[in-house]
Amino acid sequence: MPKPRSQLISIADTPYYHCVSRCVRRAFLCGEDPVTGQSYEHRREWVEKRLLFLSCTFAIKVCAYAVMSNHTHLVLFIDHEAAESWTTEEVLTRWHTIHKGAMITQQYMLQGQVPEYLLPLLDATVESYRQRLMDISWFLRELNENIARQANLEDQCTGRFWEGRFKSQALLDEAALMACMAYVDLNPVRAKMTDTPEHSDHTSIKRRIHSAKQNQQPKTLYPFIGNPRKNQPKGLPFKLEDYLELVDLTGRIVRQNKRGGIDLSFAPILQRLNIPSENWLTIATQFEQHTFAAVDTEAILSNYYQNADYKRRPKISKAKQLLA
Repeated sequence: MPKPRSQLISIADTPYYHCVSRCVRRAFLCGEDPVTGQSYEHRREWVEKRLLFLSCTFAIKVCAYAVMSNHTHLVLFIDHEAAESWTTEEVLTRWHTIHKGAMITQQYMLQGQVPEYLLPLLDATVESYRQRLMDISWFLRELNENIARQANLEDQCTGRFWEGRFKSQALLDEAALMACMAYVDLNPVRAKMTDTPEHSDHTSIKRRIHSAKQNQQPKTLYPFIGNPRKNQPKGLPFKLEDYLELVDLTGRIVRQNKRGGIDLSFAPILQRLNIPSENWLTIATQFEQHTFAAVDTEAILSNYYQNADYKRRPKISKAKQLLA
């Protein structure tokens, strides 16, 4: 029986999660239907635009994404500290960009106050919105429902567009995070939809490469901040150039459709994470096949499964083999 989402997503264990949403119809989310010949390629832009808009509204940052033909991959970071620091006005401003809100919140935003006897109701409503704005389930709901409505209108039909539950995986350490991000960024290359990461449309890696050419990082994506140090800002604890080079090297091997090795002198991230190059190639190309609800070393996974009240420890042997 599937675990409740509240047990799978725990900020106490990690703020990083890999989420996958799959389409239930024969007609593709995106791409071209081989039966009818109709193209749905324009829907990729729907997903990407909505995703990046929500990342600026929620306290959830996008680390990596790839919009595939019948599913989406997201690597998300829950910035609960930012959400907890928001004022009442900021919480309501953010929530009102996606929903009308309640009458009491509309009154507060228009007049700057409400009668004293309504303050407890206002505070409870604001706290409810604050929790939603750092909830991955709400984030995916706002993304997927919007796309489903547009697709149903275009297809002139009703009913489900997505599977009932999105898949989520807890990424418990830096090795799991980097492996999952590379797997997501290389999905189009692995699926032979493109030859190189920089030509992978509607992916985070293309957006990062485009900005890197201008010596910038995309404002809509969670930034790379370099290796860990004192008083470091929020962001991914690696150098952007190291990550881009690692993805490029891995992508070349995937594109050539053969196993190969990555010289560790050209992959500082692997050196720091102490992941053998052969293990890295397995993780970066077959991440979902070798992982389950959480990803990390054997010891940390055992503790996570115990806290989440799992009766079994799925994929624990693979974790021991690949991320020991």
